[in-house]
Amino acid sequence: MQLESDQHKVRSMTFRTESRITIARSVREVWAYVCDVRRWPEWAPTVLECWVRGGAPLQPGSQVEQRAKDLGRTHRRCQEVTVVEAPSHVAFAGTMGTSASRWGMELEPVDDGQTEAMMWIEVDLAGFMRAVPGLFKGSVQRVSDREMVAIKAAVESATRQSAESST
Repeated sequence: MQLESDQHKVRSMTFRTESRITIARSVREVWAYVCDVRRWPEWAPTVLECWVRGGAPLQPGSQVEQRAKDLGRTHRRCQEVTVVEAPSHVAFAGTMGTSASRWGMELEPVDDGQTEAMMWIEVDLAGFMRAVPGLFKGSVQRVSDREMVAIKAAVESATRQSAESST
């Protein structure tokens, strides 16, 4: 017989990853890019298409719909917007495979108009994903690190391009 607290420990397998990067642009520029869900396919490798259901603004309770491709299959998925605190914090809840997940971006201004960006992801492992938690955590960390590099490149490049085209 297991004690109830022991049973909870067995059931609860949550991990959290964090990826940080400094972007040479203002918080408002980074915020605008991250919150433009139509542009998510530019930096999120599994997202093929993304939109807010009904064309609604990005606000708590909104549903972000995606056409995604992972594990060799194309499918639809949905995430609920849980937090929008412009221009510093946005968060979402949905699923990752068979597991509940949450993720968000936190943006902080730093010297010289730069932004310290942090993406965090939390996953409550369920089903087959519980068999090798370290494998999934490592994979999530690697993907979010790549996504942050892609966000940095896109925001910095877009601002340079618009500055060049206006001269």
